[in-house]
Amino acid sequence: MSTITIAIISAFVLGYFFIAIESITKINKAAIALLMFVVCWTIYMIAPSSYLPGVAPDQIAITVSDIIEKHLGSTSTTLFFLMGAMTIVEIVDQNGGFDWVRRVMKTKSKKSLLWKIAFMTFILSAILDNLTTSIVMIMILRKLVKERKDRIIYASLVIIAANSGGAFSPIGDVTTIMLWNKGLITAAGVISEIFIPSVISMVIPAAILSTQLKGELVNEKDAQQNTTSALPAEFNDVQRKVIFFVGVGGLMFVPVFKSITHLPPFIGILLVLGTLWTVTELFYRNLHKHGNKNETFEKRVNNLLRRIDMSTILFFLGILMAVACLEEVGVLTALGQGLNSTFNGNHYMVTGIIGVLSSIVDNVPLVAGCMGMYPVQAVGDMAVDGIFWQLLAYCAGVGGSMLIIGSAAGVVVMGLEKITFGWYMKHVSLIALLGYLAGIFSYWVIRTFIFATPL
Repeated sequence: MSTITIAIISAFVLGYFFIAIESITKINKAAIALLMFVVCWTIYMIAPSSYLPGVAPDQIAITVSDIIEKHLGSTSTTLFFLMGAMTIVEIVDQNGGFDWVRRVMKTKSKKSLLWKIAFMTFILSAILDNLTTSIVMIMILRKLVKERKDRIIYASLVIIAANSGGAFSPIGDVTTIMLWNKGLITAAGVISEIFIPSVISMVIPAAILSTQLKGELVNEKDAQQNTTSALPAEFNDVQRKVIFFVGVGGLMFVPVFKSITHLPPFIGILLVLGTLWTVTELFYRNLHKHGNKNETFEKRVNNLLRRIDMSTILFFLGILMAVACLEEVGVLTALGQGLNSTFNGNHYMVTGIIGVLSSIVDNVPLVAGCMGMYPVQAVGDMAVDGIFWQLLAYCAGVGGSMLIIGSAAGVVVMGLEKITFGWYMKHVSLIALLGYLAGIFSYWVIRTFIFATPL
């Protein structure tokens, strides 16, 4: 391993360390992530020719620019998806669209609410995706739970349930979409064999977290009053439901739009955003025609755009681009090959450790690296719907729950609820690990005793 590669890894590890101690340094994680991004690529440029064999010296700068633009393009699709989803949910929330959902889920019992949140998140993340589902559920939680010390426990479970729900669905997570599109797993195969491990990886942490919630939501009456008073006076109940179904129904339509048009998911998100924006503008125009000319209409979309949490977007940009640098210097590929060699092809160990690593670095390049490293076989564990590919779908998705920055769901919840890396690691990481390991064990039981596939 070259000195430059070691320096890039050191910069990444140092930056990651400062992100982990954000609660101590009080330095925003987005600032550190951006510095990681710039420093890693700056070190790369000290001797880029060592990573670009065969490229003429006068073409190196252009080639590196093309590489960065390629990764930036890939990252931007995620960022635009995130911004679009956050805006859609904000529009629905601020214009009262979630009010009737809040009434359906309303309960005085903290534990009862926890289980409702867990299963709703789990189901929605399989239909939508874990990122969008997390945003929706946090907005609903803000309507139901006013005490922050309780809400961050619910929010932590949202991360776990969203990642678990996305792991068994071919459209529930970016990594399962990648494996599905590549033909390494089938929809029927991954649902039938990964569903039970995914449920177990969610239920065990939920049961443990429920012990931290005692009594009833004593502020339920106040919360209801606050929510009711916060509802927009402009829209009636029918209009609020229209906004909800256009927004949330549109999010559910995004995977369908992708399968029909084969366009990237962020284009579908922008389609939904444009449609919802048009609908709300028509509602406001109608109100203006009927004499509400003195209304400020602060909940119109052009005003709500200012509420997007740009620090979360920039954090995501920095992390993904720093990981892209690690990918370019071959660190991730070498790591995958080393794991396979060390554990002598034991797929449970290899994918299990990949899942743990996915809580540290982004799971997308890890899965992409595995797809490039291991050829698909006609039969055996590496065949379509084989042990390796199904375990990879589970581990890469669920493993991200072990650290709050290990998944898109965790990053967005971290930004929305201001949960620190340290708090999550102290109170949730071990619980998520227990659920993760229990899910792997259940998969082994299913494969060994139901499908009679030896370890």
